[in-house]
This record gives sequence, structure tokens and C-alpha cells, in this order.
Amino acid sequence: MWIADLRIVLPDRVLPRGAVRVEDGCIVEVIEVPSFGTRPAALTLIPGLVDLHGDMIEKEVEPRPDCAFPLEVAVGNLDARLAASGVTTAYAGVSFAEGKRGLRSEERARAMVEALARLRGQARTDLRVHARFEITNDRAEPVLRDLLARRMVDMVSLTDHTPGQGQYRDVEQYVAYSARAHGHAPEEAEARARARMAAPPAWEVARAVTELARAQGLPIASHDDDTPAKVALMRSLGATISEFPVTLEAARAAREAGMATLMGAPNALRGQSMTGNITAASVLEAGLLDALAADYHQGAMLPAAIGWVREGRLPLHAAIALLTANPARAAGLGDRGVIAAGRRADLVLLDVSEAQGAPPPRVRAVWREGRMIHSDGWTGMADAVAEAA
Repeated sequence: MWIADLRIVLPDRVLPRGAVRVEDGCIVEVIEVPSFGTRPAALTLIPGLVDLHGDMIEKEVEPRPDCAFPLEVAVGNLDARLAASGVTTAYAGVSFAEGKRGLRSEERARAMVEALARLRGQARTDLRVHARFEITNDRAEPVLRDLLARRMVDMVSLTDHTPGQGQYRDVEQYVAYSARAHGHAPEEAEARARARMAAPPAWEVARAVTELARAQGLPIASHDDDTPAKVALMRSLGATISEFPVTLEAARAAREAGMATLMGAPNALRGQSMTGNITAASVLEAGLLDALAADYHQGAMLPAAIGWVREGRLPLHAAIALLTANPARAAGLGDRGVIAAGRRADLVLLDVSEAQGAPPPRVRAVWREGRMIHSDGWTGMADAVAEAA
């Protein structure tokens, strides 16, 4: 199959007009086609997006409080949304929080991981499990040990949402957020904050979990690092990715420790952190940003990166690398993330302009290993795709 008459985003530049040949799920040839003064290529081809941190599965399972959907329905809906957003590899975040009842309980988390593993072969996207271990939750260790032993986990992150540090350094802000997000009365929110602050971190459990993950060669991430000391601790536990550092000092320490720094695409798109911490743009300006992740909305990824191109912050190929090549490298996925011979044919056909004020980028079609997994039905795509003779 040839995908032709396109602008093609390569790792280091953009081909104004070119074609890609795909065989057996892999890219076998990329060629540049002279324009000879003809019309510019109408569409742009980029690698499939690699999302290392997406929290959407929990909202798909329970879109409203106490209204749980069947896991098969939730996973199918998430998979379709990811494909339509250009994501071909997705690490779905599943939280193992402090023994909570409901959605973020250990047993509910186990059920979600098992459902993801069971349905993975039916998914459009390469749907993986990102196990988020809350370090104050020693009850999660046996569950995580079991899931890791059964090879159902693809990435582990160490999270600490204790008020007074990390994401919630401002305790009053945490109380206000808890009241707003969960409908708690101010007194109840304050009591919850005090209880969380009293819970001791289970560092030995965290070490045991990361040792299991490292033995399997899984990527390990820290979460909401706020100080160089926290970065150093997480690095000693095997973390190679720093997710959403909340200060520039922490982001700089992560870079010096050889960790990849990842920020949220919603932060980049909105130009602000939802909890008042540093912006993704400030990390970019400091030269410390390696990748963007969906965080809580997969639809933010392409608009955020293209928005930075339109603002003149990055050239197109560098902005796309934040969503593709860089996260793939951070996760150890050497077979994808760039358009080059020998790589997986995970590809996105994009209708996009870099002009200020242009409409948001639109995903026209998506292929995973050469198989189309999404199309918006645009008839003009017939001009861009031709079967090999």
C-alpha cells in the first residue's frame, strides 16, 4: 500500500510532498516527490501518537458517581476515542489509591487491569496498562504483585497525593479542590486532608513494586515531583520518567538525572495548571520538556502541539516529536514513533494548518501497523491512498 501525495513529518524535518509504502504492517520506503509548481499537499502524515499517561478509563467506567458501566463497554469507548484522536499506543492509567471504596479501590483496579488485558487483542489501539501506585497505600502490594506476575502491567508510576507536598503543596488549595471535585463539605474535605497527611509513605512497598517492574524491563515513572530531593529519591527507585513535575527546579533535576520530563497536554493547551503549578510552556521555554501526555483528555494532544507551532514556539517536526518519538523512546518502544523504513506503520493522516487562527487539527484517518483503525469518512482521502499494484 502506498500513502501518497502528502506532506510528511520526519524526525528532523518536514517533506513538502512525499509518499510512504507500507507492507506487512511496517514502513518499507519513504520517498520525496518533486512538486514542480503544482498545488501543495493537502494533508499531512505524522506518526501515531504515543500516550504514556491517560486517566480516561476511570471516567469511562464511571461517568457519573455510582453509575458504573460494564468494563467491556468502557474499554471499547475509550479505545474508539483514542483512535479518533490519533493515538495508536496508549498507556491507560489505573489508580491503586489508599484503599478507597468505589472506583479507585484495589479490587476495582484489578478488575480494570484484567479487562484491559482480556480485551487488548480486540482493541483498535495498542492499549496498555499504566499502574499508578499511591505510595501511602501498602494494601495495594499483593494486588500489584499478582498483576505484575501475570504480565498484565506495562508501566508503573509512583504517585503521592498527600496534601502539603507534590501537586498539592498548598493544603488550602487541596481542600478547595476536594470540595469542588468530590462534593465534600469544607469540614469533610479538611478532615480528609488531615487523614491523608497522617498516612505514612510505604517506601518499602514502593521499592518492592519497582523491583518487580524493573525485573520485567517495564518503564517506571515518578509523579508530581516538587523538589530535587524527591527526584533523587524516585530515581533511586528506578524511575526514568518524571511525570508532571510541579516546579522548574524538579524538572531541571530530572533532566540532570537523565530522566525524561513529561507534562500534560491539557496544561499546554489551556496555558495553565489546574492546581496552580508550573505550566508546560514554562518547562518548554526552559529547554526541559521531552513529551506531552493526554493526562485527563486525549483530545488535547494534537491541538496543544499544533498551538505551539502556530505561536512560533516550535517547528512542526519538533512539536510532533513531543507526542510520538520522544514518549516512545522514554517507554523503550524502539519500533514506533517516527516515519522511517523499518518502523511500525502507525500513522495519522492530519488536516492541519500552521497559520494563526486556523481551525484545530483534524484527524482524517489512522493506521495501526498498516491497518486502518479510524476514518472520518472524508471522501478526499481517496486521492491520498492508493493500493499498490
